[in-house]
Amino acid sequence: MSDVFEKCSSWKDYRIAKATGLYPYFRAIEESFGATEVQIEGRRVIMVGSNNYLGLSADPRVKEAAIKAVERFGTTCSGSRLLNGTLALHEELEHAFARFLNRESALVISTGFQTNLALASILGRHDIVFSDRQNHASLVDGIRLSFATERKFRHNDLGHLEQLLQQATEKEPNAGKIIVTDGVFSMEGDICDLPRIVELAKKYNARVMTDDAHAMGVLGERGRGTSEYFGLEAETDLVMGTFSKSFASLGGVMAGPKDVINYMRHKSRSVIFSASMTPASVASALKALEIIQAEPERRTRLLDIAEKMHNGFRAMGFDTGVSVTPVVPVHIGDQVKCFRFWKALHEAGVFANPVVPPAVEPGHALIRTSYMATHTDEQLDRVLDIFEQIGKKLDVLPQTRPSSFTPVQIARPHTAVRGNQASEKWAAASAGALAGQGFSLDELSRLSKREVADRLFDAVETLTWRAANLQPKDIRELGRMPQKLWAKRGNLPGMLLEKGANLFIRNGREDRS
Repeated sequence: MSDVFEKCSSWKDYRIAKATGLYPYFRAIEESFGATEVQIEGRRVIMVGSNNYLGLSADPRVKEAAIKAVERFGTTCSGSRLLNGTLALHEELEHAFARFLNRESALVISTGFQTNLALASILGRHDIVFSDRQNHASLVDGIRLSFATERKFRHNDLGHLEQLLQQATEKEPNAGKIIVTDGVFSMEGDICDLPRIVELAKKYNARVMTDDAHAMGVLGERGRGTSEYFGLEAETDLVMGTFSKSFASLGGVMAGPKDVINYMRHKSRSVIFSASMTPASVASALKALEIIQAEPERRTRLLDIAEKMHNGFRAMGFDTGVSVTPVVPVHIGDQVKCFRFWKALHEAGVFANPVVPPAVEPGHALIRTSYMATHTDEQLDRVLDIFEQIGKKLDVLPQTRPSSFTPVQIARPHTAVRGNQASEKWAAASAGALAGQGFSLDELSRLSKREVADRLFDAVETLTWRAANLQPKDIRELGRMPQKLWAKRGNLPGMLLEKGANLFIRNGREDRS
């Protein structure tokens, strides 16, 4: 008889990662110094792993608003919006966001994740949702919780989307249809092709929703997000945003037609069965919205920083992929090397985020960096210097800088750029084509002793990690592979070292001759 807890005790990834010193998650921040620097494990580091895009979480005006709200209303509402958890502050925030986003109505919900779960309330058995494959997990779960049929289209592949729309129109002509997409994709920093999505929505009689968690406060002349950026606010039916990023708080907002928002207000389980936003969170978001509207120079500074960092990384030889936003991913490739890069960054005084499969395709591990309008040029230059030093040390970068690079055009107002053209390496990694990338003994034999040593160190560490995580079920899936490989998996690093030693000897003899 199986035990539902068995998978938990047999899961080794966490223990292995902790044992190797390469566990990057749940790092406790002990103190914050103006948001751009924090203290973790007694070490003060530059924070380039936050979504606090406008730096407002440390703004004295926002903190003061939160304090006053607690003094007036207490620390919590102790109930759901439906019953006893609606404050005048909640209604004020909803009216403010409806005006800000040029929508008939808005609904604020306790978290951004729960805001996307509210989508389930308007999706029925005879509806079809067309969703980008790289949409945020909260959108994925919101669709799963509904009774609607889901059709996923390849990331930003609008030809594939049209095929799915056409098939649905032919087979289920009476079905309701909605296209759901992130505005800015959170890992790779590119932007959805909203103009083409709107065009297809009109052609096939579908609604459109954008998740603007990483776009609201950042994109557009007034910071209203993706639809303002493209001049398509009237054509975008629903827009969702979160307060935990540009708005220095916690919570989310869904805005759109009055009847739709009112229906969600009364039918969404994430609204009526969850405690409402705390007074401090509501007041913080309100004050942040006020500052965002009054200080557009923050967005200008943020986009200037994004341009500086994209092109600074590219000048060194790093690949920042398709991003045109303040989300700046740095391609590493191998998962273990990505963790090693993250650890070296942390030890050198930079906090960033390692992103590995399944969040990205195998062979596409990256360091995700993101920036605040309040970062100083001195901090940014320090980050670039540290990245370059580690990149060369770990053989991610060439020892000499490239003679030229392709600069990135940032998504400034009225530019309508969606993404940088992907390099061959980035495109291959995004397609999973680098999953089995490695090297042969013949290739090793042609390398210098130092190069062999570096490659061997990488291989041993990678193999140790992967062998330690190998499970019996993996062997069964490999079909005819000998069972003795499982029994001897612990010897593989030593075997590789022995092969490497022979290569060193042979390589040394060739050098002397």
